[in-house]
Amino acid sequence: MSAAPPLGVYVHWPYCSRICPYCDFNVVRDRGRNDEQAALADAIVADLKAQRALTGPRRLLSIFFGGGTPSLMDPAQVARVIETARALWSPADDLEISLEANPTDAEADRFQALAQAGVARLSLGVQALDDASLALLGRNHDAASARRAITEAARAFPRLSTDLIYARPGQTVAAWTAELSEMLVLGPEHVSPYQLTIEPGTAFDRAVGRGKLVTPDEDLAAALFETTQAVLEAAGFDAYEVSNHARGEAARSRHNLVYWRGHDYVGVGPGAHGRLSLAGGKVATTARRKIADYVRAVAETGLGFEREDLTPVEAAEERLLLGLRIDDGVAFSEVAALGLSPDTPRVKTLVETGLLVEDAQRLRATRAGRLVLDRLTGMFAT
Repeated sequence: MSAAPPLGVYVHWPYCSRICPYCDFNVVRDRGRNDEQAALADAIVADLKAQRALTGPRRLLSIFFGGGTPSLMDPAQVARVIETARALWSPADDLEISLEANPTDAEADRFQALAQAGVARLSLGVQALDDASLALLGRNHDAASARRAITEAARAFPRLSTDLIYARPGQTVAAWTAELSEMLVLGPEHVSPYQLTIEPGTAFDRAVGRGKLVTPDEDLAAALFETTQAVLEAAGFDAYEVSNHARGEAARSRHNLVYWRGHDYVGVGPGAHGRLSLAGGKVATTARRKIADYVRAVAETGLGFEREDLTPVEAAEERLLLGLRIDDGVAFSEVAALGLSPDTPRVKTLVETGLLVEDAQRLRATRAGRLVLDRLTGMFAT
């Protein structure tokens, strides 16, 4: 086995039964596309094989199916992709295979088949536990379906994560506290609460521009964030990342840690990103966004992506941006290109103001720093 760094694999499946109004991901409606989906699965497998020629032998830490809605993918194709990745790279003893799903009854019917295909962790996009909020968010499930899906997922998969969106229009601290508490009673070992972000170009962005949608102000959003931390900590969940809480270290998402710890990862599927350590330094890969373009590029060139060689400064900035999201932070040695040390004036000032932990070895954000993480990382921009 080569001494090359380990890696994860990200598989982007872009199909959704409905496009949510807050979503800015690379997604398309899942209607009448059976032939196209079969061709895409073939291209993903071919792309994996071509990227193995680039990476050489590596230890495989994780496989993650995201999207889109990869639970709409044929379980036989899911199994095929998993088998391909496991054959191309050497699976770690604790290799984790994850897949995103929505809690519709139709998708829940596929849980056992997906588990048999090799998926061990399900990330369930619950988003809310009341029908009015789910309707506002454009979801195609109701709260009763969400509760049923959580129960079915817990039976089918060894690991279960649930996603929730907070700072929704009209949401109060009391309502969010009750909603989080109900989620914990349902039993997931990993909860990912994300603050609603109005992304440019989305339906929600247009609604805000017309004055039809009003989100909580900064003070209420901060109170909802603090409530999230307090409720989950009291239930024994560690906030190991800004928006990810796990009941114990074993429950942490292996693939997310691949990103936040700066490991390499292969990205396949339309619009997927990757990061690879190759001869000469760190390389960013970005797959063609349109499905037809991606399939054609793989067929014609063997690879579905374009590459960009990152400078040492660019690689260090990215490492800092991702590393500060987790409680471990990032070692000063990993961001040497930025000229940062415990004695750097910017670092000392941020420690004094309570946004960074005083640590001679690593840059680590405090809870107050996590609350303003975008602003904090911007202070290190070159």
